Amino acid sequence: MSQAFYRQPRIGVLGGGQLGRMLIQAGLDWNINFSVLDPDPQAPCCSLASFTNANLTDYDAVLEFGRSCDLITIEIEHVNVQALKELVRLGKKVFPQPEVIELVQDKRVQKRFYEKNKIPTADFLLTENANEVAAHRSFLPAVHKLGKEGYDGRGVQILRDEKDLAKAFDKPGILEKLIDFEKEISVIVARNEQGEVKTFPAVEMVFHPEANLVEYLFSPASISQSVASRAEEVAKRIITELNMVGLLAVEMFVTPDQKILVNEIAPRPHNSGHQTIEGNITSQYQQHLRAILNLPLGNTAMIKPSAMVNLLGESGYTGEAAYHGLADVLKMDGVYVHLYGKKITKPFRKMGHVTIVDTDIAALKTKANVVKETLKIRA
Repeated sequence: MSQAFYRQPRIGVLGGGQLGRMLIQAGLDWNINFSVLDPDPQAPCCSLASFTNANLTDYDAVLEFGRSCDLITIEIEHVNVQALKELVRLGKKVFPQPEVIELVQDKRVQKRFYEKNKIPTADFLLTENANEVAAHRSFLPAVHKLGKEGYDGRGVQILRDEKDLAKAFDKPGILEKLIDFEKEISVIVARNEQGEVKTFPAVEMVFHPEANLVEYLFSPASISQSVASRAEEVAKRIITELNMVGLLAVEMFVTPDQKILVNEIAPRPHNSGHQTIEGNITSQYQQHLRAILNLPLGNTAMIKPSAMVNLLGESGYTGEAAYHGLADVLKMDGVYVHLYGKKITKPFRKMGHVTIVDTDIAALKTKANVVKETLKIRA
């Protein structure tokens, strides 16, 4: 256990969004001081910690910010890695390590990592431009992903046949075989500096058909114990091969023949772990803090089955956010509302989430649908 912990460490968080907000909320009980850097002056974290308004990819801004912190972490991968490497050279702790962030920033490098380490994943080809994608038309149906800068469903196009080739990105990317999958699951795994590793139970994700981001999820995933065990082992292998310290979300497909294929990873708290705040003994946010501070990892067991509904801005509405149906949702048992402090709503913008806990799985799913249909965010 780090002695610095008892001196009320200052943790610098690159990114001031909702993930950083919930990380700060988890750390306040431990007398942790936080500093946050974000380009949005009204970011969700702006009033919760010492706040610096600057670009996350600005080398000088990140370097100067990190100098005043004992430890630096992230809530988004799009940060200046070279500045983080320099901070490590200057003696600062940066978790996850800059090399891990650098790998995740480029999906092409990420895919080659899976290939090299025999991590199961979809067949893929690396492409440099739209012409190369067209030259591989025999590989269709496939998913075309930007190598860099894709986020929250952006930078992904499904190419089912030649008519879709016009949608291909004219930048370096990956052409991935379109997978016939039964379920999409996520396993969150943590590792501290001592090498202790723990996973959270797999959750099942349901994606929004238009926005291509998680609409709601259920914990535990409705999968066999064999699939669950294999998914957890894959997550442990990845974080160990990366020698990573921190929290890692591993998104996977479960195929009809019950194989597991890794889709993508995120080296930070993740949308697929929000429900752990109420549904598990240790939340993903507390676990991330335990990992980066080299403290004992917490018990990840479920308290009760849970569901999480993402609160997305309604299509067709942009402006100051108004929450319709909030009182109706709060009347329901086992329902916990988390709003992210974003003043402006936009179509499909993540404005908050709702966790539902219930011992009855059928009731859990019913409540999740009621929440989804009742609580609306409009301007």
